[in-house]
Amino acid sequence: MSRCVLVTGAGSGIGEACARRLAAAGDQLVLVGRRREALERVADGSDALVLAGDAADSATWQGFVEQIRKRFGGLDALLCCAGGHGLGTALDSDDAAWEAAMRSNLHSAFHSARACLPLLIERRGSIVLLGSIASLAAGPGVCGYTTAKHALVGLNRSLARDYGPQGVRVNCVCPGWVRTPMADAEMQPLMERHGEDLDAAYARVTADVPLRRPATANEIAALCQFLISSEASIITGAVIAADGGSTIVDVPTLALQGI
Repeated sequence: MSRCVLVTGAGSGIGEACARRLAAAGDQLVLVGRRREALERVADGSDALVLAGDAADSATWQGFVEQIRKRFGGLDALLCCAGGHGLGTALDSDDAAWEAAMRSNLHSAFHSARACLPLLIERRGSIVLLGSIASLAAGPGVCGYTTAKHALVGLNRSLARDYGPQGVRVNCVCPGWVRTPMADAEMQPLMERHGEDLDAAYARVTADVPLRRPATANEIAALCQFLISSEASIITGAVIAADGGSTIVDVPTLALQGI
């Protein structure tokens, strides 16, 4: 029997990769995102339920949950892939920028999980939250993003503890650089500064990463697929870095490398 899996942020990047991978495995899909055209492109004539709306808006979820139950009868897994930027230091971030970072990266996951939990409890389902290495360490000038992604780790642990007794597993995946449209855009300043192409920019930002390369969206999707599978039935509350080894590097020793 196929599972029913809801993917937020399904119109591009890691969310799209998750949706395509799960569809290929025969899962029934609910695709949530703000751009209907992008979701319909990913659905590509399948029987996926396309729900266009802002995952960070709690009011949208009441109608969404009713449609999910009517179409599929329930829900087996939720992948919270919706997210966005949160650029700027604290002094550079006005109230609107701060709120946008929280909404896209934290509120979207909270409201998605809260709305879907009754369905997931019924089927003893699972949730995967898409964090980042910014959930574990701070990059320069990304105060809102770093704060929101750190908060996802707390949300992950709270959900796992509270709903584990009801059979719901919750885990957080923390990718490093992943070749997605959002990351491509972040490469543009490097490309302009150094007069190099996109491949060279990615090579530059992963020069000190043990695997020396960014991930593909499909590699992250494969991990998400595993975590919602029965093969991961004992794993909950985990925070899994999928970063090519970025977070194991002892930064103060980089100057000693090669000596």
